[in-house]
Amino acid sequence: MKSLLKLAVLLPLLVSACSKKPAELVFAVGGAPNELDFWETVAADFRKETGISVRILRQPTDSDQRRQGILIPLKAEKNDPDVFLMDIAWIPQFAASGWLRDLDAAAGAPVDTAPFWKNIVDRSDRYGGKLVALPVYVDAGLLYYRKDLLKKYGYAKPPATWKDLLEISARVQAAVRKENPEFYAFAWQGAQYEGLVCDFLEFAGAKGGLRTENGRLLAATPENIKALAFMRDLVSKYKISPPNTYTEMKEEEVRLFFQKGNALFERNWPYAWGLHQAEGSPVKDKTGICPLPGFAGPDSVSTLGGWHIGLSKYSDKPEDAARFIKYVLSKKVQKELSLKLGWNPARRDVYGDPEVLKVHPHFTQLRNIFDNAVPRPGLPYYTQVSEALQRRLNAGVSGNEEPAAALEAAQKEIDAVAARYGGGK
Repeated sequence: MKSLLKLAVLLPLLVSACSKKPAELVFAVGGAPNELDFWETVAADFRKETGISVRILRQPTDSDQRRQGILIPLKAEKNDPDVFLMDIAWIPQFAASGWLRDLDAAAGAPVDTAPFWKNIVDRSDRYGGKLVALPVYVDAGLLYYRKDLLKKYGYAKPPATWKDLLEISARVQAAVRKENPEFYAFAWQGAQYEGLVCDFLEFAGAKGGLRTENGRLLAATPENIKALAFMRDLVSKYKISPPNTYTEMKEEEVRLFFQKGNALFERNWPYAWGLHQAEGSPVKDKTGICPLPGFAGPDSVSTLGGWHIGLSKYSDKPEDAARFIKYVLSKKVQKELSLKLGWNPARRDVYGDPEVLKVHPHFTQLRNIFDNAVPRPGLPYYTQVSEALQRRLNAGVSGNEEPAAALEAAQKEIDAVAARYGGGK
């Protein structure tokens, strides 16, 4: 009888133990349906190789919604998600808030960062002396151009300076407009959003941008005022950029404008290449890419973008999570990212892979552009800095404020934000 009683007590416990699901990692990632399907495949392959289950927490495509979806559980100190992708601009805030685990410590040994761009890892993924993230996908601004139109009008190469771009644009636009009245020579992102800040940093060049001196982030510098005035003049004075530049032009609006054959030059991210080269595209095999111009040629700058992977401080499976991160960043998966999604992988060695170059010959040029890409300021309060800049830069481009006045107003707002947060990093 005693044996039966013991069995009666133990049986529910045994059933409960057997029915309990094995522990699994949770990976938060967003994007288009085909991108999320890819990550499901990566998770399945990782489980086959390691026995560790990974559940994909599907997030929206919208970047702000993705950020909010990660912030809520982090602020609540939840165990899940264990791992997540972050826009490069989020890393300082996440790190300063103490939400990111040291990847070296989680892996139990220093992580090998040699396969990645040193300028990206050192300037974006380290915080307080710790490695808190690693790049998965790399982005940088570049100039697209119509090879056929340049050749037709006698230009052997794309412009190296903004002066060259103006001269080429004026001539080609005047000629093409005789057949296409909707044609504008240069399309770029001027609407009030983060993309405008990225474009502004590129117009400002190596001598301008958002530099820090004596702990103060400088916006209203002579170089920056010159850049903002030039951005305004492209629309209102030279009239080589469409009048809706500062009201509507974001990445996709610019991409579609160029792809329809309505522009000679386009500032955009590398993602547009695959769409321009797709079957049915009016600009297929007519498009080239090169570094963005500068005012003096050598001062060309590309704003760094992309998505980085991080490990939550509150994860209860940090060792398994570190193994998953290592797998995502392996050459095998990074190569698949490129071949299946057309993404720009973070590993430099993929850019020399013959199979990849056969599909993406433009990777040879991208590799050089990424070498000189410059990140946005690594500040925990960058979001507030960007919001101030977006408003003032847009006012300057539209002509509602003079460039100097717009940047001086932005400077005051930035100083006030920095004072609230007690300075920099």
